[in-house]
Amino acid sequence: MAARDAAQPRSSAIRPARIKRSPFARQTALKPWFFLAPLLASLLIVAAWPLLRTILFSLTDANLSDLTAWKFVGIANYLYLFEDPLWWRAVGNTLLFTLLSVGLETILGLIIALTLDAHLKGRGLLRAAILIPWAIPTVVSAKMWAWMLHDQYGVVNAMLLSIGLIDRPYAWLADPSLTMASVVMVDVWKSTPFMALLILAALQALPQSIYEAARVDGVHPVKVFFHITLPLIRPALLVAVIFRGLDALRVFDVIYVLTGNNENTATMSVYARQQLVDFQDVGFGSAAATALFLIVAIVTAIVVTLGRVNVSASGGDR
Repeated sequence: MAARDAAQPRSSAIRPARIKRSPFARQTALKPWFFLAPLLASLLIVAAWPLLRTILFSLTDANLSDLTAWKFVGIANYLYLFEDPLWWRAVGNTLLFTLLSVGLETILGLIIALTLDAHLKGRGLLRAAILIPWAIPTVVSAKMWAWMLHDQYGVVNAMLLSIGLIDRPYAWLADPSLTMASVVMVDVWKSTPFMALLILAALQALPQSIYEAARVDGVHPVKVFFHITLPLIRPALLVAVIFRGLDALRVFDVIYVLTGNNENTATMSVYARQQLVDFQDVGFGSAAATALFLIVAIVTAIVVTLGRVNVSASGGDR
């Protein structure tokens, strides 16, 4: 027995032979990095370096008049930022704008996508027509809506007065009770086609055999939507919401063109821009920009975690 045990090698003594990779295999493994190198270098220059520089400036008292004459102040800018009520109002405006605009765009985009997915006459022309708001540059569309919502010369007041819905002209972009609703309406008009196209792409990728089976079984169309269509497009819908949510959290152009630095609608981006440009306080403005970046990253992580979204190429749930 002892001799037989001695004859058998211990498992710990067995070591797999080290496989030597051929030069061709090494070249094949390095080839993806060769193609990715320009992209990574571009991201490092365009994104990573400005972000790092902004974080470094946020720890100083740098001023736009002379960026070389600065002193290290640590987290003093962040402490003052968190004590500023205008900053927290900007945070609240941004979150409210995001919830209202993205929520309405998702609902309207889903309705439009379902309509375009149906077999309607002229749906090709309809698909091209809904792209018009998305194709117009944001600054141009915002300026156009600013004239349309003007309290004296705007066509919106003229139309509502002509049909009797209002009895006097409204200052849509000056009245504190109407400014946020007006800005959200303009953003919904602009960005709903984006949501509709993403949802439409998900709808057209669904297998038709499932719907044929449901039709044969006599399932009501409402049940088909809630039990078949909605669960199947849920991953694509969540990805679309994340993309639009990121844009809404970082919104600047439509808000600034329509209402400027109005405290009732000023977002985090507008607040940071005011500190950087109007007040020329690069250190404090960089702290606001860094805080904006952190808030966007945290909100994105929460949405991805709660929705269990797989942002890989497959696009399915984990």
